[in-house]
Amino acid sequence: MTSINGHCPEQFEEIEVLLQQHLESEKDIGASLSIIYQDEMIVDLWGGFVDEKKTKAWESDTITNVWSTTKTMASLCALLLVDQKELDLNSPVAHYWPKFSTNGKSDVLVRHILAHTSGLAGWENPMSPEDLYDWEKAVSNLGKQTPWWKPGKASGYHAITQGFLIGELIRRITGMKTGAFFREEIAIPSKADFHIGLPESEDRRVSVVIPPQNALPLPEDQTSAAYKTFMNPGLNPKIPRESAWRRADIAAANGHGNARSVAEIQSIIAQGGQRKGKRFLSRSTVEKIFLEQARGIDIVLGIPLRFGIGFGLPGEALEYLPSGNICFWGGWGGSLVIVDTDRELTIAYMMNKMGDGIVGDERGAALIRATYNALEKN
Repeated sequence: MTSINGHCPEQFEEIEVLLQQHLESEKDIGASLSIIYQDEMIVDLWGGFVDEKKTKAWESDTITNVWSTTKTMASLCALLLVDQKELDLNSPVAHYWPKFSTNGKSDVLVRHILAHTSGLAGWENPMSPEDLYDWEKAVSNLGKQTPWWKPGKASGYHAITQGFLIGELIRRITGMKTGAFFREEIAIPSKADFHIGLPESEDRRVSVVIPPQNALPLPEDQTSAAYKTFMNPGLNPKIPRESAWRRADIAAANGHGNARSVAEIQSIIAQGGQRKGKRFLSRSTVEKIFLEQARGIDIVLGIPLRFGIGFGLPGEALEYLPSGNICFWGGWGGSLVIVDTDRELTIAYMMNKMGDGIVGDERGAALIRATYNALEKN
């Protein structure tokens, strides 16, 4: 039997059983699950192995590349600046980044970037994976190009570009890139083990992601927003094994952490802007997250989505979520974090074996359902 470690009260036994089943059936190889409820970490579980050959156990401090769950950290950084009156959601991006106004982007607002509605879902000029390590090239190319649709009219998932767009705003306001700002303002104060730009000293704790069986489905039309977003540059799911990827500041995709650290940070939102007595955001700033910015078929992902400010909102994509003020996002392969401000609840599931999902998959969905079921019985 695969060992599960950590703590889980009897009320949430179904969750521990599910995680055990996922590991024993090899739906998961190594995984972690944490739940914070009313400012207390009531569930903190981990188990399985850090590698596909099962040579080393997943430990309490094991971390992994969580792909687009990283976006929730970049969004939180932006919200901190909003709260500090340094960043205005309704201001043009060009107010902070003057050269950005060229080629039809004078009407792109800060909130358009946070809601994936800016029209800059990908790069027009050719980009290689290595170009993602070149901040100036990645950012200047975005600053020069024309939006692919009228900003604010629809969402089109900014798979990699969102991290650079938010990051350049952060850099111009604070002088720091996202990883450094996040570390100083969020990770260190909250004592959370999450990194955007992983120090080499932490490599020993990394569980490398295991690629999915199937490639991302892409349209045949190579001029489509979906094709250009995911193929320029095309990313091999093994790229997180490269040291250059780990060290880079790619705030949309290269964050390293585990369920505990993700839950600890995102619970700031669930607790109305504070965690363990330390306030990070005002309640009024937290409430801005739930202002709907887009609803409908996402131009890039081709599925119905709702976006607020920096996060997804419940809808058809995650139909299993209850009603209320809930926001979420996840990563390529299945990682997922749910933040419920009504119930003061945060649920985080991080794993190394990638499934076929873009916004969570059946593993995370089962764990989320079990969590809400347990709370309803309380």
